[in-house]
Parts: sequence; structure tokens; C-alpha cells
Amino acid sequence: MRIVDVCAFYSPNGGGVKTYVEHKLRAGPLQGHDIVILVPGSEPRTEHYGPGARIEYIVGRRFPLDGRYHYFHDEFALHAMLDALKPDWVEASTPWSSASMVANWRGTAPRSLIMHADPLGNYAYRWFRNIASRQTIDRGFDWFWRRLKRFDGAFDHIICASDDLSTRLRFGGLKNVVINRMGVQPNIFSPRRRSRDLRRTMLECLDLPDDALLLFGGGRHAPEKRWPMIIDAVTAAGYHRPVGLIIAGEGRARRQVERAVGNNPHIRLIPPITDRREFAAILASADALVHGSESETFCMIAAEAQASGIPMLLPDCGAAADHLIEGAGLHFEAANAASLARAIGQFIDLGRARQAVVARDAAPRTRTMDAHFQDLFTLYHARQTVKVESRPRESLPYCTVAGALA
Repeated sequence: MRIVDVCAFYSPNGGGVKTYVEHKLRAGPLQGHDIVILVPGSEPRTEHYGPGARIEYIVGRRFPLDGRYHYFHDEFALHAMLDALKPDWVEASTPWSSASMVANWRGTAPRSLIMHADPLGNYAYRWFRNIASRQTIDRGFDWFWRRLKRFDGAFDHIICASDDLSTRLRFGGLKNVVINRMGVQPNIFSPRRRSRDLRRTMLECLDLPDDALLLFGGGRHAPEKRWPMIIDAVTAAGYHRPVGLIIAGEGRARRQVERAVGNNPHIRLIPPITDRREFAAILASADALVHGSESETFCMIAAEAQASGIPMLLPDCGAAADHLIEGAGLHFEAANAASLARAIGQFIDLGRARQAVVARDAAPRTRTMDAHFQDLFTLYHARQTVKVESRPRESLPYCTVAGALA
């Protein structure tokens, strides 16, 4: 089967999408599939990753909010590339313009919309959570729900990686929702990568003693990640206990994150860690992961923390919440710094050593990316081997909202 992934938010510089894409390029050929990742770039070119695996770039415009990315802007060119590739299955990865282009393509191949993005969670719910209920916000964004329902008629599957997102979509009236949780890269994350020396070095960088609590966070410096909220909570907790935090990441909101850190010597911002094994060692050597976003579609770093055998402090809603292991960390009220500060204190009072044992015991049960792709390709194979009456696909308008170009 030739699977073409129309991947709007891919950057060769790294990130969760790149990790996902690279594993798909390995997993597909091993199961007999030809994988083509179709991405927008500054110029047309091809990157080969071995037999049956490649990335095809077509010309796109630079994304105005982040210069590392481009977006699909030429529907005719995208359709011409799909015609040339002759896919057996087509995927779209965001519910914006690229998904409309895939839905409008006149080819006969079945297609899936994989919800790697949650615009309502990232924007609407975050912007208005303090002044309106979720039901009221949904009514205000009815235009987006109408868009999702049109996608539901145009795509064979709407694939979600978490219970939270799939439940919301089904409650909103979508019929073709399928859950397929993602997973971690196998043979990289493990409690065995924990290093006392590395932990001690990190604490020394934070000007803290060996008995301090070492928290780790990773991800883009973007408003939805809520780094200032996390920093405020860690700072508040640090007035009563020795607590340090290392955040690995970069992004357009870095200035706000830096302002939140201020002169706190116990919080350190570091660049993204591109070496996966080095990252795995740092993650496993922390005492706990702290994560602030309640709008993740899966929360890869929480899964990686689970595989690394460390406890977690996670918001009480969204996909991140699903990763908490009972007895190995705590939930806190989403977007509430005071709640997170209390959770940090409670985490210490409950005993770090006991919670670490529970986390290490749970680590081998972490779902892997291999399992995710096995289930994904099985889903596609089942659809192709069963005769299904072809459904008319509704033509969808091109979305020109500035922040929704991908």
C-alpha cells in the first residue's frame, strides 16, 4: 500500500512531528508499505530514507508565525502531486487548509484526517476558559464545528490519539472518529538511563543541593505550553522547599518565558536536546516531569517520561492527564499556578522514593510507536479489503484565516 501523508507542520529542525514522521518512514516499509511524506518547503526536492520511504517537498509559503515552517498554499500543485504519486491511502494532519485540499482532491483513494492539532483546545478554550463554559465557547465557535462535521463526511476516518479529544469530537456530532494512541520510540527511553551523576550535575547548575527536587519540562516556548504558569508555581513552591526546574525548548514566546524566570537561579532554560539518547538520559535522571498544556492531542513527552520511569505532575484535563500513573505523581488544576505549587509540595510530602518505584515498575508497559503504526496500517488494510460503498465527498472551502494556514 502506498500511503501519502500530507504533513503540514513538518520542520527538518526537529520537534514532535519530525520524530513521528521519521518513525513512520521506518515502520511503513518494514510492514510492506510505501511511505511518502508530502511537506511544504522553500523549493521542490526529495529526501530518500531507504527503499519505500521518502519525503517530497513542494513549494510552500513561509509560515508567518514561525519561520521554521512553511504551509501549503497551492491546491492545484498539491493535487497534481497526489495524482502523480497515485496513493492507495491519503492522510492529512491538521484540520485547516491542507485538510480541505486533501478532501477536495478528486482521486479515488480513501483518506484519513489525523488530529495532530487541537485548535479549539489550543486557542478557544485557552482564551476564554476564565469567562465562559466550554459549552458556551463551542457555541461561539460553531463555524469550526461545522467545518469538522464537513471533514467527517469527506474523510473515512478522523483519527485521535487520546480519549479526551475523541470524546469531544463524538459529543460534537462526528461519526467517523477512531482512537489510535501514539507511543514512544522503542529502545530509547528507559529507567536504566537514570544517572545519579547527571542528576547531581543538573542540580549544581541550579545552585541546589542533592536532596532538592529536580523537575524537568520540555517543549516549545508557546502560550499553550504555559511555561510562565509553571515557573510561577515552581518559584512559589521553592520558597518552602528546595525545588529546581530545567526547561528544554525554544519558540516565539521565549521572551515571556525568560521574563517569568527573572533572576531565579533555580530555574534554567536550555535549548532543545536533539540527541534522543542524551534527552532520554536527562529525562530519566529528573525526579519528575512537569507539564502545563491542557490542549495536547497526545502529549509525547509525558509518554516518554512514563517510559523513563519518572513520576509526573500533569494538568487534570486534556490528553496529558491520561498519562498519569496512580501513585507516581499528581494532577493539578489546569492553568492554575497555585494548584501546581500545592501539588509540588504534596508530591514531596508523599515521598519521592516510593513514587519513583511505582513509576519504574510501570515503565515497561508504555505503548510504543511500533504498536501505533501497526494498528494504523491494520485499520487501513481492513478498510481496503472490505468492499465499502464510495461516499460522495463534499467540496470544502479554502481556509484563509491567518493563523490557520497549514
